[in-house]
This record gives sequence, structure tokens and C-alpha cells, in this order.
Amino acid sequence: VLSPAFKKFKFSDTPDLKGNATVSRMAATEGMVLLKNNNAVLPLKKATKITLLGNTSYDLIAGGTGSGDVNKAYTISILQGLKAAGFAVNQSLADGYRSHIDSTKSTWPKTRRMFQAPPVIAEKKLSENQLSAQAELSDVAMITVGRNAGEGADRKLDNDYYLSVDEKELIRNASKAFHQKGKKVIAVLNIGGVIEVASWRDQVDGILLAWQPGLEGGNAITDVLSGKVTASGKLATTFPVDYKDVPSAKNFPGTEDLSKATGEGYFRQVPAEVIYEDGIYVGYRYYDTFKIEPAYPFGFGLSYTTFTYSNLKLSSPLFNGKVTASIVIKNTGGVAGKEIAQLYLSAPVGKLAKPSIELKAFAKTRLLQPGESQTLTFEVKPKDLASFDTSREEWIADSGSYTVRVGSSSVDIKQVANFKLNKELVVEKVTKALTPQIQIKELNK
Repeated sequence: VLSPAFKKFKFSDTPDLKGNATVSRMAATEGMVLLKNNNAVLPLKKATKITLLGNTSYDLIAGGTGSGDVNKAYTISILQGLKAAGFAVNQSLADGYRSHIDSTKSTWPKTRRMFQAPPVIAEKKLSENQLSAQAELSDVAMITVGRNAGEGADRKLDNDYYLSVDEKELIRNASKAFHQKGKKVIAVLNIGGVIEVASWRDQVDGILLAWQPGLEGGNAITDVLSGKVTASGKLATTFPVDYKDVPSAKNFPGTEDLSKATGEGYFRQVPAEVIYEDGIYVGYRYYDTFKIEPAYPFGFGLSYTTFTYSNLKLSSPLFNGKVTASIVIKNTGGVAGKEIAQLYLSAPVGKLAKPSIELKAFAKTRLLQPGESQTLTFEVKPKDLASFDTSREEWIADSGSYTVRVGSSSVDIKQVANFKLNKELVVEKVTKALTPQIQIKELNK
């Protein structure tokens, strides 16, 4: 009933493509996450000469597969974005990459089935001597790592979650060549999901997580790299040190019954069963509760400026239907920027197991000039306190003291306050449905 068709929206065959592209570019910059910025290697200074490495520097992955993508009129590459902003990029190297990519694509089938990701193009090989020569010509190396994924297939560990041998070699050799000449190396992650970073991140000076940024991606990435836009995105997922740290790693992909397989090729289907045992400890709830140190925690994201959090206030020390929390965010750095404040809640020890913290609200400031402050306000409601009691078929908030934690990530808490719930609160009663047919041994503290 809320769909445009139901509301008799008048669709147009002449949409505002220019205006929509502007929104796409803005949305992409807002979501990019600065993971590393040693010695303020970013933002890049004007007229910086760049050696641009990695296939997806020239062949950007704008979106994933299936519903993870849309039809686009064009896609701006990182090369195009950098050149449009006035950065100098080695053209002969760019021509070599374009030839490598085009020649590989010429061997692909002319058609591809729905949801099928395009084949992966092997990284262009560059010798140590070639990289050393590039380091003589340029001020900085920029290496893009690309990953595609979406509907139709699960991701893999080798050459997907983990970097390929060629990618590791490129990062290692380029970093060595540029660092030997006192020059910096930046990695741009053009990816749709988590990859392993802990084994190679120390080799580079900066890392920008650009995700899959849409048709204006190259311009959006350049906006953040150049400082036209100050990085302000935060991680909506945890980057583990290794796959074995993921709570569901021991369960996935489960077991397959090959005797009941049907279809052939892309349409082959094999009945499978996965019994997930992580229970309530999904994502950051697991890492934070069980003290598993990640590569980058949930909610993490650096900025080109700095912020302070102060004056956390609660509307009442007692919970009576709701509690309102407010906090003051101040830009204490030298450039304008935005900050995302995150409100986490720690529940009292009661009858039910609970994660150590859970995100209940977040908000982004407006663009704050240096020295400017903004007060952000959050509302904590009964449902935010509740946990599900399977035996009672109820969402229940235990009585006791609740701790409000506001910070810049799940592990970087800046301000803490408390309120009390005097007696147990039944928030919702439900009807039993979809009862598991087998006993599931869920993770416990």
C-alpha cells in the first residue's frame, strides 16, 4: 500500500538523470569508510602524481549481482575520477591496464545468465623493476582491490575473502618500491563484503573502503581521497582478523545431500542444511561479548578531523515508557566533517543471556565546521530493552540497571550513563511458530 504504483505515482520516461547522479555520488561518499590513515597520507594534495594499480582502478565494480545492482547509463572509473579532479595519472600504465582488461573480456561469453557474476580478471603482472620505475615518476601508489558478489552463489575463502597470490604480490612489491623512495601507498577497497585485511594492512599507509559505489563511483572515491568530502562512514559489519574468528565459521556451509541433486551447470541445485549455533551472538555481539579482537570493529571509521563527545544526559534515571538521551558532538579538528554517534545498551544480568552491548540507535551530525558543536538526541523505547524468552513466548525486559554507552564504535565508547527499570516488563507476546525440528546447541557465555 506504500508502493509508488499503489499511490498512482506518474512514472516518467525522462527522469532527472543528472540530479539522480548527483544524489548517487553524494550517497556513495557518505558511506565510504576510512580504515587507515597513517601520518595523514590522506587527503591527497592537489597535483599529486599517482601510480594507479589494480584492475578495478580502471574497471570499477559499481554494484553487485542480481538485486545488488541496477542498470546504469555509465560507470565512472577511479582513473576518470582522478583525472577529472586534476590529478596526474601515468597514462602508459593506464593504457597497459586497459589493454589487459579488454583482451581478457574479449574471451568471455557474449551473454551471461541472470545473477551470474562476471569472471574474475587476473591481476596484471608488473615486475619489481617496473614498479621501481613507477615510484621514480609518481608521488604515491594507489592499489585498488575489487570483489563482486550477490545473488546466485556463496562467496569463497580462497581468492575472495583472502587476497589472491597476485594481489598479495602486487601490494608487497609496490609498497616496497615506493617506501624505498620515501613515498606512500594507499589501498582502495572496491568490495561488497568483508575481506581479510590483517595480513597486509601494515604494508600500506592508508586504506579507504569504498564499497561498490554506483555509477558515479570514481568521482565519489576521488571526492573522499582529495578531501573535497571528509570521510564520515562507519562500518556496519565487523572485519575479523581471520575467517576462523567468525562465529558461524564452524557451521557454514553445512552438509549437502548430493544424492538428491537436480539440474546441471548454473541451474544445479543440491539440498543442503546449515545449523547455525551462534544464537543471539550475531556479528559484533559475539566479538564484543567474547572479547575476540577484530581487525576493525563494528561502527569503526576514521575522519580527516577529530571530534569530542560530552555532556551525555538522560531524561530520567527511571525508565517509564521511554528514556531520551542527548549528547554534544564537537568538531575539534582543522577541517569540516560529520560524525556518526552510536548508542549502545548493556542490559542487567537477569534470567536470559544477553550480549555485552547492543546497538539501539545512531545519528549523523550535520557538516560541522572546526569548533562547531551539535547536540544529538536518541530515544530508548521498551522494545530496545527486551530479549526474547523462548519458553514464555514473550519479549521481556528484565528489571535492573541499564547502561547507556555512546561512542564512535562498539569498542570506542566516549560517554556512559545509567537508568533503572524497577520491575520486569513484558513488551510483546507472540505465538509459537516455525519450531526447529531438531535440538540446536546455541552458543553460551
